[in-house]
Amino acid sequence: MASHRRPKQPSRTRVTVLTTAAAAAVALSANAANAAPSEKLSKDDVKAKVDKLYEQAEQATEKYNGAKEKQQKLQKEISTIQDNVARGQQELNKLRDGLGSLATAQYRSGGIDSSVQLFLSSNPDDFLDKASTLDQLSSQQVEALKKIQDKQRELAQERAEATEKLKDLASTRTELGNKKQEVQGKLAEAQKLLNTLTAKEKAALAAEQQRADRSSTERVDIGHSAPASGRAGAAFSAAQSQIGKPYVYGATGPSSFDCSGLTSWAYAQAGVSIPRTSEAQATIGTRISSVNDLQVGDLVFFYGDIHHVGLYAGNGQVLHAPHTGAVVRYEAMSDMPFQFGVRV
Repeated sequence: MASHRRPKQPSRTRVTVLTTAAAAAVALSANAANAAPSEKLSKDDVKAKVDKLYEQAEQATEKYNGAKEKQQKLQKEISTIQDNVARGQQELNKLRDGLGSLATAQYRSGGIDSSVQLFLSSNPDDFLDKASTLDQLSSQQVEALKKIQDKQRELAQERAEATEKLKDLASTRTELGNKKQEVQGKLAEAQKLLNTLTAKEKAALAAEQQRADRSSTERVDIGHSAPASGRAGAAFSAAQSQIGKPYVYGATGPSSFDCSGLTSWAYAQAGVSIPRTSEAQATIGTRISSVNDLQVGDLVFFYGDIHHVGLYAGNGQVLHAPHTGAVVRYEAMSDMPFQFGVRV
């Protein structure tokens, strides 16, 4: 006869766990159903965020430019010092050879002085510190030893200077790499935002940029502003010849420019050498506080940290390389926070 066993009832603990899990699942389902999908940014919102990222990229670009300029300067200085050390070492070797020849001649004529023997086998600095020993040397030997000592000290100083500059160079290279990564990171972030737009929105945004570039590359009326003349006029004319060239961070022309790359290139065409970065360019020439006092060709600076520079174009306009995605063009100075101008 088959035995009929009563089915095993689940424990109270198991019932509680299952009930709780079921309740949680229901709650999650309800929340998922009621949750709004992630809000997509509008084209205008994306543009605003991208413009801000481009501004931040330009800030980092000017720091990158400064580090790059410093690196190039240090490399030249180190090369010069190393050349001086090499020439100095050759001169030192000749001085030592000369004293050695003198000692040889002295030996052949009747024996070599023990003090000279000491020099030839040890550091002359130790030898020259002993005043009593100097009395034993001929005036010719004293003069030769002093020249050697002076040359050794000079070489030691130059080698120490080269060592410090090499340390500075290593630090500058690190800074350069960091700033480059920062610029590229901002640009990549901007591109990521642009990629969230639909094809239609991208086309509309591109069309807006093209219209802005076209309308801003036409010659502006300088109005009542003083016309460009002299070297400032030549620099302004040079910059005008680059209208339509693209903005590229770190570029100094002639195929592309960043903001300070354009201004430094333009003045170089006029025979005037100015610093590479906007921050450094702001420290030269005569400062002009009022827009009304500006003349065509003056440098004009924007934003509190002076990370953007252009050339005054007259009638409240600036000729500049604005930012990534734009070209060298005219723009109303009122579009940016003007700080001051500089007459080179």
